[in-house]
Amino acid sequence: MQITDKDRELLALLGENARMPVANLARRLGLSRTTVQARLERLEREGVIAGYGVRLSEAFQSGLIRAHVLITIAPKSLPMVSAELDAIRQVTTLHSVNGSFDLIAILASSSIAELDELIDRIGAIAGVERTLSSIILSTRISR
Repeated sequence: MQITDKDRELLALLGENARMPVANLARRLGLSRTTVQARLERLEREGVIAGYGVRLSEAFQSGLIRAHVLITIAPKSLPMVSAELDAIRQVTTLHSVNGSFDLIAILASSSIAELDELIDRIGAIAGVERTLSSIILSTRISR
């Protein structure tokens, strides 16, 4: 897949506001509306753009309690553990990592009590050997 500098600029604009009208994108990129529409369709077709999502406001997110949960799993249990974590809606992101832990789950809950229950639930999943959690106090950089 061939990504041009204009494609990168387009993706950056969509990263700022995925709902920006094509006419505004075209104006900001110095391209015609039909050219931008064709680029969007190509990027979607080639799988560069997999979808469009919602970015929650900082005001809303500040009301959530977020945490990193580092998880060590038993050998060969990754598919099962990943499926169990995928079923927990408060798990917003799951990363495979190297080192003494195998996974890092990012959780977002509405209360400390709920977060406590979630961490216990994760620890009880078959194949999970150990967890270590840290509550996120603030986000200093988000891109």
